[in-house]
Amino acid sequence: IRMKNRTFDNHQRSIMELMAALGWVVIVPPPQGPVAFTKEAIGATEFWSNKIRKEFRGKNETQIRFCDAAKALIYDLVAYIKEFHLTGLTWNPKGGKLEEYTPGASPAAAAAATAPAVKKPAGGGGGPMAIMNELSKKQTSDGSSAATGLKKVTRDMQTWRKEFKADTSKVVSAPSPHTSIPIQKKYSGGGGGTIRKHAPVLQYEPMGNKWKVEYQTKDSAKGKPLEIKVKDVKEQVYLYQCNDVTVIVSNKLKNIIIDKCTKCNVVFDTVVSSVEIVNSQKVQVQTKGVCPSITIDKTDGFLAYLSKETVNSIEIVTSKSSEMNVSWEEANGEMKEAPIPEQFVSRFGNGVLKTDVSDLYH
Repeated sequence: IRMKNRTFDNHQRSIMELMAALGWVVIVPPPQGPVAFTKEAIGATEFWSNKIRKEFRGKNETQIRFCDAAKALIYDLVAYIKEFHLTGLTWNPKGGKLEEYTPGASPAAAAAATAPAVKKPAGGGGGPMAIMNELSKKQTSDGSSAATGLKKVTRDMQTWRKEFKADTSKVVSAPSPHTSIPIQKKYSGGGGGTIRKHAPVLQYEPMGNKWKVEYQTKDSAKGKPLEIKVKDVKEQVYLYQCNDVTVIVSNKLKNIIIDKCTKCNVVFDTVVSSVEIVNSQKVQVQTKGVCPSITIDKTDGFLAYLSKETVNSIEIVTSKSSEMNVSWEEANGEMKEAPIPEQFVSRFGNGVLKTDVSDLYH
């Protein structure tokens, strides 16, 4: 539905992208969890929010606050899912009566309220007194107790006394300095689990209109490009943890996301929203049609080949990235390449902070 007043057209598009995040309630991992699904709405929402900021900056601060509120809403939703529904939306299998429900009470509190009371053992809490009480219960009429029959520890058995005599009959030899000790590899990113190999994925999911390209390598692709034929402009392509592969996307689509990939090449026709590269290394993208925006975050090594239709209209947003370059064809048919600035100079004067690109790029 489009409003007749086109002034807030970008606002409506931003909200539509935000509403897509509510689909997390039907996401069942694996392969994707609700947190990752919800985070995908951030880039699409921010694409339209940035247009709003550009239009109303310095003119209407209410519109700027709208963009900030939309972004905060998604991040708060992600935090909520992480805390309460990390593995997906869950239900209490035992259920409960509606009349016994207390608004505002957590499931754990409700379960504790309906659970039968557990009788506490006599003798108070733990500690030395509890141990002495247990020992006294086990003492019989003839004076025997739980300690009856235990071997007495003499002074020469107590290691902290000078009378201690060590038993040298059993000596454990130290390992040779050249002896290798097997070490089990673990994840470097937390979790402490053993490294697992994932099966490569190349499939289309109707839920979310998404093409998933995950864990693909040069061997799994057999050295050939992976081809994706888009049928609907609402579809999107998501690359995750791919290594040394080339993906060719045909026809017009919504957006492309490249996440945690290394030495990957992506060739596509036209993108409606944007191309996002995050946490990746040595990534190359080539557009043969129109690409309005490219977002680069925490990426080392990036090269974009721009088409004639894109060269004069594209917007590139970068953060925490390095070794970024853009290449395009000039009117005379020659290819030209230029670096995306990584170094900036900020000057403060007259109460104003002004930031310019370093002279290295001029």
